[in-house]
Amino acid sequence: MKPRPKMNLRRPLVLWSLSLALFSIIGAVRTGSYMLHILSSSGFRRSICDQSFYSGPVSKFWAYAFVLSKAPELGDTAFIVLRKQKLLFLHWYHHITVLLYSWYSYKDMVAGGGWFMTMNYAVHALMYSYYAARAGGVRVPRPFAVLITSAQIAQMAMGLTVSGLVYGWMQQGDCPSRLDNITWAALMYLSYLLLFSNFFYQTYLRRHAADAKAHKTE
Repeated sequence: MKPRPKMNLRRPLVLWSLSLALFSIIGAVRTGSYMLHILSSSGFRRSICDQSFYSGPVSKFWAYAFVLSKAPELGDTAFIVLRKQKLLFLHWYHHITVLLYSWYSYKDMVAGGGWFMTMNYAVHALMYSYYAARAGGVRVPRPFAVLITSAQIAQMAMGLTVSGLVYGWMQQGDCPSRLDNITWAALMYLSYLLLFSNFFYQTYLRRHAADAKAHKTE
């Protein structure tokens, strides 16, 4: 790949990101409306432990679509490689582990899945909209990028919290799951939380401090 010039691929990237943005927006609305219904009618605990997310007339489609979508999302990595951009460990690690965990967990319809999928849809709706705008040459204000990374960190913290609650309530016979699944989920979300927090620090805090220091010395 090194001897080859980098490929522009702007138009395909816009279409790719826009497609995933629209898919994620619709998914977030459909799963989010279901989760809000469960929260308002049955409470927070039931929203985590209830398995009907996997069998509801609408939510089951979007749960299945979510799991399937993790494979084509690897196309993001292909665009990075073909355009000869820096491929971060966070990027490919996140994509691969989400794919493996989603496929591993879906068959067992484990508790917490509704929260995991809905949060992912919502964050990806923001993220891919941002990618589509950037690929299209739109100058997106920096605070929007900060917002996306902050949302990702909040997602990972909530995922870790949900995993802990599933473990506690599983002991009471209320949340259907397995210890190995909860362990993998907790380790996955903890690693994401650390990686995204480090990315936030390196990209927004440390770089901002360095830029401010350089500006003072001029």
